Amino acid sequence: MDRPELVAEVDRAWARPVVLAPAFALIALVGGALPSFSLRANLLVLGAGGALLWLGMSATVPKRPAPARLPRASAWWLLPVGLFAVVEGVTFLIGSREYPTLSRLADPLLEHYPARAAAYFGWLWAFWALVRR
Repeated sequence: MDRPELVAEVDRAWARPVVLAPAFALIALVGGALPSFSLRANLLVLGAGGALLWLGMSATVPKRPAPARLPRASAWWLLPVGLFAVVEGVTFLIGSREYPTLSRLADPLLEHYPARAAAYFGWLWAFWALVRR
C-alpha cells in the first residue's frame, strides 16, 4: 500500500543572499578579530562549519540542480589542485624549511585583521556554495 508523503512547504527566506551576507559578515568580523589557532577561533570554525555541514546534509536548504555532465575544460582544474596537494603534502612530510608550504606563505598576509576577516568571509561563501549543491 502506497502512502503519500506529506511535504510541508517551509519558508526559506533565511537562505537568500540578502540575509546570509550580513550573517556571514558578522561571523567573519568576529573570526577576523580572534587570534589564529586559538581555542575561540577553532570553536568558531568548527561551529560555523558544523552548522553548514548539517544544513548541507539536511533537506532544509533549497538545492541547485547539478549539471548533467561537467564540461571537458573543468578537468583542467584538477591539475593545479592536484599539484597544490602534492606540493603541500611533500613539503609537510619532509619538514622542509627551504620550501615553505603555501599556508606559511599566507601567514604574513593573514596577520592583519581585514585580510583575515575577508578570508573568513570567502570561506563561508565557498562552503555555502557547496551546501547549495
